[in-house]
Amino acid sequence: MKQSVVLYKKIPPDLQQRLEQHFEVRFFDGIKAENREQVIHALSDAAGMIGASVPVRADLLDHAPHLRAISTISVGYDQFDVSDLTQRRIVLMHTPTVLTETTADTVFTLIMMTARRALEMAEMVKAGKWQRSIGSESYGVDVHDKTIGILGMGRIGAAVARRAHAGFGMKVLYWNDMPNPRVEQAYAAQRCELEPLLEQADFVCITLPLTDQTYRLINAQRLAQMRPEAILINGARGKIVDQAALIEALKNGTIRAAGLDVFEVEPLPADSELLKLPNVVALPHIGSATHETRYNMAACAVDNLITALTGEVRENSVNGHLLR
Repeated sequence: MKQSVVLYKKIPPDLQQRLEQHFEVRFFDGIKAENREQVIHALSDAAGMIGASVPVRADLLDHAPHLRAISTISVGYDQFDVSDLTQRRIVLMHTPTVLTETTADTVFTLIMMTARRALEMAEMVKAGKWQRSIGSESYGVDVHDKTIGILGMGRIGAAVARRAHAGFGMKVLYWNDMPNPRVEQAYAAQRCELEPLLEQADFVCITLPLTDQTYRLINAQRLAQMRPEAILINGARGKIVDQAALIEALKNGTIRAAGLDVFEVEPLPADSELLKLPNVVALPHIGSATHETRYNMAACAVDNLITALTGEVRENSVNGHLLR
């Protein structure tokens, strides 16, 4: 008899068929109020779960006594209480490698759009306001030969550093718990403390995970440490930035601009003050949103779940080492 798994996000048909070769798959289009009771019933004998974008907490897990593995279609796992999963002997799998380059592309898209004021200028043209050659009031700033400060130097941070150094001749500073000798050697990156990084960087790029330590790391005090010409880029998690403090900093000229792919509340409310500011580029959390990468993420997550429930976990586990 096949083990039962709960699939709570739509995935490509061929990948769902791959799951069905191994398991009895019970599909739900998300986990929400209208289907919660059905999900709870399906969890009663489920061995695994696979999906994304939904918090999976104790109130659900209490109804899943046989659950052994969860596979999230993401690199981030702040939707889960890892310590609780570990206590329950549930292994959490994620997709840390397949979205690195695409997310780094998105970060650099935000750098270019904010520096060159591309969104403002495109909207000016679409509105029929391009009547003459633009003047200095519409100028942007260069990216090449500037200083980039990267908060977090994991896979995505390193991919951003490579683009900055090799593509734009930028000086690379980074702030990270541990040194990254490979990045230092390959891209002439310099590890430094947070305050001097904020004081020196023309572009401050966040590629950190959301943890208790990074929650609202960038607050009013830290924004005030940045240069007035500096631009903040967040392609990680919205709650790493104090959004109200950022709005004030953008209004009063504490920093030049912000490029944001993530927000404290998502989707970003239509009446958000951020959307009224001309020096903000706001994207709808598209970091990994290409056809190729989203497919590869789902494929990786499927393989992760199959491995977790039928084989030996060797990679992509968040807490597997704690369960041995």
